Amino acid sequence: MTSAGSSTPASNKTITEHELEQCEHANATGRTPVVFVHGLWLLPSSWDRWAMLFEDNDYTALTPGWPDDPDTVEEAKEHPEVFAHKSIGQVTDHFAEIIGGLTRKPAVIGHSFGGLLTQILAGRGLAVASVAIDPAPFRGVLPLPVSSLKSAFPVLGNPANRNRAVPLTYEQFRYGFANAVSDDEARQLYETYAVPASGKPLFQAATANLNPWTEAKVDTQNPDRGPLLIISGEKDNTVPWAIANASYQQQQGNQGVTEIVEIPNRGHALTIDSGWREVADTALAFVQRFT
Repeated sequence: MTSAGSSTPASNKTITEHELEQCEHANATGRTPVVFVHGLWLLPSSWDRWAMLFEDNDYTALTPGWPDDPDTVEEAKEHPEVFAHKSIGQVTDHFAEIIGGLTRKPAVIGHSFGGLLTQILAGRGLAVASVAIDPAPFRGVLPLPVSSLKSAFPVLGNPANRNRAVPLTYEQFRYGFANAVSDDEARQLYETYAVPASGKPLFQAATANLNPWTEAKVDTQNPDRGPLLIISGEKDNTVPWAIANASYQQQQGNQGVTEIVEIPNRGHALTIDSGWREVADTALAFVQRFT
């Protein structure tokens, strides 16, 4: 197995002691690491059940946060300002620094904007295999479905939100994340997982095809990208099939394995709702093929 990098995550002031400990533990186990990358409006704790599943299957799981992520949903709601100003490039570099402290190249699994970050990291040659779940679009991905625009409107509807942390109301979360579950489950998911999010990445993604210097871009041609699976939820309003499939089409030019699968009757909350295990098993089976 090739080394993920030679730098140490301790050199990055945004990396927490907990994240450093996760790296050290991963290196000590000798197992293949799996780095989980959350998206907007969620915290690393959204991956807890996934991490346990992968640990039970002889991987070592790392669940880093975005820079300055609070430890709990309660803390996040009390201090929403910590999420503001986080950009795609800043967060990607944060995860790249963590991966650089691993002695074995990891599998990387991300959801939503975490799915975009996963593809950027893979495009840098940092992943032995990667899974992008309902990934946010990057430069070259052209479809703009109405449901996706409606999901993004709570942020994009006000240009000042670019520099703010933006929470979702329950109704907005219900439409953008939890449209494919019952109202009772949607409310439980909202109370358990939903936190404010940086508005900046959404503006970056929205303008990616107009800005040649955008941070929302992926090196889809790198021969060291490794195998990639894109997972799409059939009923996802935020990242519908048209966007996921366009990302897949962009990635198909890579010489590595590129696959896409649609999970029936699932919305954007597919990684955290009651059907999470089907999605996790799909990701696990793909990673197991290449590690």
